[in-house]
Formats: sequence, C-alpha cells, structure tokens
Amino acid sequence: MYIKKLQEEIAPYREQLIHHELYANIDSIEAVRAFMQEHVFAVWDFMSLLKALQIGLTNTTLPWTPKGNPVSRRLINEIVFGEESDIDEVGEPMSHFEMYLAAMTQLGADTTQITTFVELINAGKSLDSALDEVKMEASTRDFVHFTFQQINTGKLHIIAAVFTFGREDLIPDMFIEIVKNIGSTTQTDITKLIYYLERHIEVDGGEHGPMALKMIHELCGDDSQKWDEAIEASKQALQHRIQLWNGIRNECLILNA
Repeated sequence: MYIKKLQEEIAPYREQLIHHELYANIDSIEAVRAFMQEHVFAVWDFMSLLKALQIGLTNTTLPWTPKGNPVSRRLINEIVFGEESDIDEVGEPMSHFEMYLAAMTQLGADTTQITTFVELINAGKSLDSALDEVKMEASTRDFVHFTFQQINTGKLHIIAAVFTFGREDLIPDMFIEIVKNIGSTTQTDITKLIYYLERHIEVDGGEHGPMALKMIHELCGDDSQKWDEAIEASKQALQHRIQLWNGIRNECLILNA
C-alpha cells in the first residue's frame, strides 16, 4: 500500500525525466561533452549516498559486532560491491565513477573541474569550499547540495528514498533514452560511455533497483510518518534532477545554436 502511494505521487516527475527534451539535444560531440562535464558530479555524489547507507546499515568500525537488519546489510553490501568494484568493458576492476572519468577522457570531455574537486576533498576541504572553487552550472551545484542535505539528516529511510527513487529506480529509464540518442551523434569513439550507460541499465534495472526497493520496505516498515518523509524526499530528489537536466539542456541549446 505504502509503496504504491509513493510510486503514484512521484510518477509525474518520473515522466518528466524520462521524456525530458535534454536527450534530443545531446546531438553533437560538443553536447555529449557538455552533458558529461556536469553529470559527472551526480555520478560522484551518488557514491556518498551509497556509502551513507552502508555506514548506517552495517558496522564499519572496530571491533566489529553485528548491526542492523541482516537483509538490509546484504542488500547494501551487494550494491556497494557492484558500484565501487565493478568491471569495465575489458574486464578491469573499476568503480562506476572511474569508468565515467575514463569515458570522458576517451571522447575529449574536460575532466579538470571534477578532478580538481576530488583533489580538494582529498586535501580536507569541506564540500562547500570545494564546490566554490570549481566551475559548474548552478543547477549542478544545487543538485549536489541537496544530496548532502539528505545525507546530513542521518535518517536512513530518507537517504534510502533519495537513493532508490532519485537514482536506482530512475536511472535505467533515463539512460535508455540517452543511449537511443547518443549513438548517432558522432563518429568519435564513445564505446566507454555506451558501456557505462548500458551497464547501469543492466545492473540497476535487473539487480540493484529491486534490491533498493526491498531496502525501502525494510527501513520504513509500517511507519506511516517514515513513508510520508520518504515520499517528500523522493519528490524533491526528482525535482532537483529535473533542474539539473534543465541546466544541461540549456547549455546544449547554446552550443547547438
């Protein structure tokens, strides 16, 4: 009952994203590069959502003791394994973020901003300070800020809702639309990007998405307040994705003018 209500309430936002006009505007190699240079920040902050869930649902401190629900523990650890230690198109172990960076390099997209950002984080800069020192669209910055606002609530059901309905449940449908349009845009070798997109369609649609739905059920249970909070967080996550896509679409339109 609860999950059906959630899915009904977020349906209009999902439809906007699945049919967003951004996809039709990724119609040149320049537009592909522009898309990736902004979208890479969403690829990066996804891992912090995932790690927040792993920290909250499993024991990551010493000495170890069992923590939380065994079902949720298994689900999140399987998703972490797949996202942080997948294999690339030639069978080399690599995180999905690293795959994305490799795809950017292959097609000549500028990785300066994201690599500088990661270096600043590694050097101990706060998220806000690091964001202030790199160039990105305002909608991209807002997207990352929203992600960490949800993480900072410390409420696992909210973090899981954003992870599940703002990412895992949504990504396959969005990426299918991108793959449909991107293949005919250029003669440039984009095999790494296509592999990344198709890998997400396969894994998120076939494995991780259903796992994430089970996790939501475990975390919210029969608590109506938790489900209401999950619904609100999911809506906001989708609204921020729409704004992210709007920002990138506008940049593509300028490039294609």
